[in-house]
Amino acid sequence: MKKEQFANNVDKDSLLKLDNQLCFAIYACAKQITSLYRPFLEEIGLTYTQYITLLVLWERDDLTLKELGEKLFLDSGTLTPVLKKMEAAGYLRRQRSREDERNLCIKLTDKGRKLKEVACEIPVKVACSSDISVEEGVDLREKLKALLNRLAR
Repeated sequence: MKKEQFANNVDKDSLLKLDNQLCFAIYACAKQITSLYRPFLEEIGLTYTQYITLLVLWERDDLTLKELGEKLFLDSGTLTPVLKKMEAAGYLRRQRSREDERNLCIKLTDKGRKLKEVACEIPVKVACSSDISVEEGVDLREKLKALLNRLAR
């Protein structure tokens, strides 16, 4: 949308109202959704960031730190302490690539792979504890993914 079109269609007094901010609505929803996951993740000893890290590794094991960070939209400074804790818990190994020692490779252990069986229940538990239909959830997810793709360009 062009600046002129936007300016002509918006009440200037409402521009900076919190309730009118898309960013705040997304932020607040993300916090609420994450809090839905918390009790189920605590049962298996994971934080939300550890959980989404495992989701990526269960899809494709043996990623570089850079690849993992790109998938999660996290920088290495945020991801490194998470990975250290997960390695200490025995879920993954971090090791330098043999081809290029500048790359740190992340690989699941057997314990990390086995955790997937327990974690399969989490999306169902979260869906049952939310007040949203499967159709609404899928529709919203697809719209947010489309928005993310547009913003990431």
